[in-house]
Amino acid sequence: MADKRFQSLPGFRDFTPRDCAVRNYLFSVWKDVAHRYGFSEYEAPIVESTELYLKKSGGELTTQLFRFEDQGGRDITLRPELTASLARIVGANQRDFPKPLKWFEIGPCFRYEKPQKGRGREFIQFNADILGESSPSADAELISMAIDTMLSLGFREGDFVIRASDRESWLSFCTEHNISEPAEFLPLIDRLEKMKPEALEEQLSNFGITREQVDAFINDEANASPAYREIQANLDARGLGKFLELDLTIVRGLAYYTGAVFEIFDMKKSMRAVAGGGRYDGLLSTLSNGAADLPATGFAMGDMVIRNFIEETPNALLEMEAWLARNPACDVYVVIADEEKRNNALAVITKLRNAGISTDYIMTPFNVGKQFKKAEQSGARFALVIGEEYPEMQLKILSSRTEATIHPNTDIVAAIQSHLDSPDGPLIA
Repeated sequence: MADKRFQSLPGFRDFTPRDCAVRNYLFSVWKDVAHRYGFSEYEAPIVESTELYLKKSGGELTTQLFRFEDQGGRDITLRPELTASLARIVGANQRDFPKPLKWFEIGPCFRYEKPQKGRGREFIQFNADILGESSPSADAELISMAIDTMLSLGFREGDFVIRASDRESWLSFCTEHNISEPAEFLPLIDRLEKMKPEALEEQLSNFGITREQVDAFINDEANASPAYREIQANLDARGLGKFLELDLTIVRGLAYYTGAVFEIFDMKKSMRAVAGGGRYDGLLSTLSNGAADLPATGFAMGDMVIRNFIEETPNALLEMEAWLARNPACDVYVVIADEEKRNNALAVITKLRNAGISTDYIMTPFNVGKQFKKAEQSGARFALVIGEEYPEMQLKILSSRTEATIHPNTDIVAAIQSHLDSPDGPLIA
């Protein structure tokens, strides 16, 4: 009988401890930036009624749903994104909160699409939204937050750019050229760089438009909307305007966007957009059946593509590795040099753990060399040696191979905590 080995499903991932640590790094940065901007965290269920997404999106997204019937006969879907859930929650609860609402969530989403670089069928998204504020200053606030997120991840000027536009510019274009169905025309602009020239020309001709007319509109900065100009001025005042670039090809694919839209790209153009968002003023009213008629704007960043970008950008990778080194699974590995001292060691281990210091040790007797190898494999920053031939405990910094003696009357917790707080400082002698 053939050996059948189970594997994860296409587009889904296993998270090894290293992968979990990277995920925790992203979560830490995302939450830190969100809190600095005064956002409150919410959480929505992973499963929703399919009708919620059919009502919201239409088009391509409905073909990518992980959709099934549950045991109760309900038509349900693993959420492909978070905006629909947010609209439902706000519709039911918005009277309980002062406006504007500044909410964020971090959680998994699911789309049945072809797995490729930076894209899987299960991914984690950081979503941030401002609801109840119609001013372009809310869009600027979100774009500023997106920029600060990138900077907090270790990216620098020259690594990325915010390409932004406003659908109002294209609605003016449609009015000027007698295009009566903007919702059918705008997806062509969204796919401008992806379509073959002949196919694009043919589809544009259906609207009585040529590629030359489209290119002329895109290349004229005078077509930037008043809202875009206000956003630019807002970011300039923050010293962040250098990250923003007018790009009228940015319209975002989903039909519910109504105003300013933006995407974050790496300057080397080695991958698709690493984040994006925009204004969607009518969506909450539609999904809440009028219960929450609030203007809204938001953006999302996925974990897969941003991790790829970090790993391809030296300064961002260095930032991530430094965080991982500061946040190991184990701070102290206790080396038991004499089995007769195991009970003494267990008492020390318990004291350290109770003080909040992550501590590990080998549970089966091994020689000291083997235990030091285990200590290094654990990623611990320190090894604490306890044994008869060491009447005083020895604290060793594994990265530098330096050490210090900890006297019996020394507060072991305070001694080790001082090194955790200042790992590069002098050892206690």
